[in-house]
Amino acid sequence: MWKTLCWIVLGLAAAIAAARAYGSQRWQSATDAMHTNLEAARRPITPKTYSTHELTGLPAPVQRYFRAALTEGQPMIAAVTVEHTGTFNMDPAGDQWKPFSSTQRVITQRPGFDWEARIAMLPGPPARVHDAYIAGEGILHGSLFGLVSVVQIRGTPDLAHGELLRFFAEAAWYPTALLPSQGVQWAAVDDRSATATLRDGNTSTTLLFRFNADDLIDSLRAEARGALIDGVTVPTPWEGRWSNYELHDGMRIPTEGEVRWMFPAGPGPYWRGRITSIVYQLAP
Repeated sequence: MWKTLCWIVLGLAAAIAAARAYGSQRWQSATDAMHTNLEAARRPITPKTYSTHELTGLPAPVQRYFRAALTEGQPMIAAVTVEHTGTFNMDPAGDQWKPFSSTQRVITQRPGFDWEARIAMLPGPPARVHDAYIAGEGILHGSLFGLVSVVQIRGTPDLAHGELLRFFAEAAWYPTALLPSQGVQWAAVDDRSATATLRDGNTSTTLLFRFNADDLIDSLRAEARGALIDGVTVPTPWEGRWSNYELHDGMRIPTEGEVRWMFPAGPGPYWRGRITSIVYQLAP
């Protein structure tokens, strides 16, 4: 009896291990395919380097930002690989923070990214997440073991808008993508803020950027991004905050941040993270 029970337990453990290994392999294959599609959507970047001549006519706080974040002759960023660690709130209206680690691949022209995250869900296997914008399409896929999908949405206009907005908000990590030559249109608000608009195909998004005393991006806000609430997409104000700026490859970028929904009942933070590694690919 005891020996039989041991064999059953060992068999179950082996089956679970095999399922997890297969799921991991399958997830990696999906990640590789998404990165291939990202690369296929690339466009040439012009100009190849940043010049302060681009700043002529921009709102004063925007000019100060670029002078603080970039240096004359800075090569334009073509792609970025970023690794993060932090916590993710599984219930933005509540308080269910779980640790995560992630790797994000970004292409600046045509705008696109894939955030591939592993969220600890103890007890149990980690959740795997793809949050992406590729060739104009938004993609959100969450899975257990890399086998059991818990959420899978793609191809909707609301999701495309939300994912392009995320690319735009995170451009503080790859600041040459915020320059007018890269398709961004800036408009004055006051001496410490400005709005910026980015268009990609049929999708357009606008953010309010606020700048701190060091002339760097302090926070940003969208008046409406689609929040998934009980399976329904609800347009909701959305904000991000950046902090702990460091010098990387000649650019001053934030290494910590928080993102939150601005619900009628109050803020609902759901992402708090920091960069552990960032590697740039510059325009050839």
